[in-house]
Amino acid sequence: VVSCLQGSVNYQKLGAKLPRGVLLVGPPGTGKTLLARAVAGEAGVPFFSVSASEFVELFVGRGAARIRDLFNVARKSAPSIIFIDELDAVGGKRAINGLLNLILLLQLLTEMDGFESDMKVVVIGATNRPEALDPALCRPGRFSRKVLVGEPNEEGRKKILAVHLRGVPLEEDPQLISELVASLTPGFVGADLANIVNEAALLAARRGEKLIHSFI
Repeated sequence: VVSCLQGSVNYQKLGAKLPRGVLLVGPPGTGKTLLARAVAGEAGVPFFSVSASEFVELFVGRGAARIRDLFNVARKSAPSIIFIDELDAVGGKRAINGLLNLILLLQLLTEMDGFESDMKVVVIGATNRPEALDPALCRPGRFSRKVLVGEPNEEGRKKILAVHLRGVPLEEDPQLISELVASLTPGFVGADLANIVNEAALLAARRGEKLIHSFI
């Protein structure tokens, strides 16, 4: 995605089509939004982030207009990335959702199909319910590329904790704290680990401590 947006590799010269959509699949709190932001940062392009639930309006037509406006802004800012969190809120299966969601889904499909062949705009969607998505969204040229963003292993949890512990006043060595907490938190995701650090800081503050002790 980064090389496509930067133009560092001439894919079109070889007849290849640039990817239009990438779907990030994983449980809540695993860092899908951060990953999308990191891709935009690495590519050095504008990043337009929105939750799909923001498109769901009481009045028919407003949500579709918001989708259209979002894509228009991204086109004018190309190369760019559009990030749609909770994609299943507008991209659910047609037989399950009502008329309003169908209008939103059709508008999203129209926008993704409306890119020019050389338009450098990539749409990144995120969901923890890939089975709920309408099959039309996952066809080639749309969200046909899937990336699994799973729960971090112990080594991954250590690295996440190291990031959240930066600048936090600790009594013990930060590396030892990271290793200890990582070993005790199998199944925890990034959001859970960030919350642990925050709760420890709150507890230390309530006790009048100047440093966070191993009670983290």
